[in-house]
Amino acid sequence: MKLEINNVTKKIDQQLVIDNLSMRLQAGVYGLLGANGSGKTTLFKLICGITRLNSGEILYNGQDIAVHADEFRSILGFLPQDFSYYPDFTGMKFMLYIAALKGLKGKLAKQRCIELLELVGLADVKGKKIKKYSGGMKQRLGIAQALINDPEVLILDEPTVGLDPKERVRFRNLLSSLAENKIILLSTHIVSDVEYISDEILIINGGMIQNRGSVSELVQEIEGKVWEVLVQPNELTSFYKKYAISNQKSQSGGIVLRVVAQMKPAENAQNVQATLEDLYLYYFREGGLIQ
Repeated sequence: MKLEINNVTKKIDQQLVIDNLSMRLQAGVYGLLGANGSGKTTLFKLICGITRLNSGEILYNGQDIAVHADEFRSILGFLPQDFSYYPDFTGMKFMLYIAALKGLKGKLAKQRCIELLELVGLADVKGKKIKKYSGGMKQRLGIAQALINDPEVLILDEPTVGLDPKERVRFRNLLSSLAENKIILLSTHIVSDVEYISDEILIINGGMIQNRGSVSELVQEIEGKVWEVLVQPNELTSFYKKYAISNQKSQSGGIVLRVVAQMKPAENAQNVQATLEDLYLYYFREGGLIQ
């Protein structure tokens, strides 16, 4: 299986949102990392056919998904950022409704719905109305409905929103178990989830894929640019104005700042190992790339 996005451009209200973007994906989990407004959700909507591109093409196994839209939708699963549901439906009724939309019928549909509700930990509340679900339960229902047709391409926009740490671990394990025979593309603002889940991370900025690779490959870009420095309270404002600060903690003798900077920010600064959160700050701090 192969998903190809070739020179795709999308404008919304004359503003360029996706800028001549190209990438090729095969089976695996791809984490899309980007700030608000970087184009993540628009890219997902283009892949899912919810909005039309202005130029370029999107191919699945060599076929244009716009030309073969029905065929592509049959192997597509999607969890949008603003997942909608019918509040007076029970979890089971909603899943059966989604199954019918996807063409599953009868005993097969019911069996698939029960399997997925068990998979996301909702089997014991399948008869409860969705309006009585917690936020995390609604999000898990969204994940279940995206899997109803056992999709080959799975698009998840902010799938871990509303999940507690235990639920997030369960979700990460679920995705890992599915990744062998699916193309899974997800975005989340929880950087640690992207780090743990993804085989490869795609950094999107200004509607373009600015970089891609494994976590270890990407953080090499900022090795030697992450520092810890002990400062006094009266120095905080100055450091925040001048540098990108990824963490702050108090200790005896002052405040330890984690600073992402090209040059040593102070005489007492010590280099520390870079993380994906540091990399995120490097790309997406206010004002652009750190100089």
